[in-house]
Amino acid sequence: MNEYFRVSNCKNAKEMWDTLQVTHEGTTDVKRSRINTLTYEDKLFRMNQNETIQDMQKRFTHIVNHLASLGNIFPNEDIINKFLRYLSREWQPNVTAIEESRDLTNMSLATLFGKLREHELELMRLNQHEENDKKKKGITLKASSSIQEERDKEDLNEIQEEDDFSFIIKRFNKFLRNKGNQRRTNINPKKRGEDSSFVPKCYECNQPGHLRVYCPSFKRRMEKFDRKTFKDKKAKKAYIT
Repeated sequence: MNEYFRVSNCKNAKEMWDTLQVTHEGTTDVKRSRINTLTYEDKLFRMNQNETIQDMQKRFTHIVNHLASLGNIFPNEDIINKFLRYLSREWQPNVTAIEESRDLTNMSLATLFGKLREHELELMRLNQHEENDKKKKGITLKASSSIQEERDKEDLNEIQEEDDFSFIIKRFNKFLRNKGNQRRTNINPKKRGEDSSFVPKCYECNQPGHLRVYCPSFKRRMEKFDRKTFKDKKAKKAYIT
């Protein structure tokens, strides 16, 4: 609403002033109620989680300025002490440094907010640097894990290939054994056809029940032959000497 229409019916300047004062500040009861509300908000004022200094400054300045407009004015040192007290625990080292290095009675709010904002930017830079390091380590670890997984897969494939190769060798050896047994059992098929109870016969001693390679007579004869050959070689060496 235009301010002119609010005071257009007033008869003098004092009446105009009173009208505007009540309009903007309210009556005495309204002012008292607003002061109580703002004072209660000031007592409960705290820094929110993950809140920036700039956002906290806006909320705090809003309360202080409204209390000042209602006649409740705080000294500059009290305002600074209030704001420092409302900071979260992670800011306490910085609060202590400010209190020890500067005279709070001569410090302005702008200077205080500037110092805190500077420290906040430094913290953000360090946090960003730590996040980047974590991401790099995560990427490196992921790459290492991928490489290790590939190596494990290759080792597993090699083991499987070796197992497959061993299985093939076993099957092939079994095939050869079966083939050899089949050949041995196929010896003299006519006789085996005539007599189902075929028994192998030794060609060394002509006795049934074993083959020549397992014949005792054949083994003794071979041993004698080896000894004789060894003696002949020995005698020849002695003769040459």
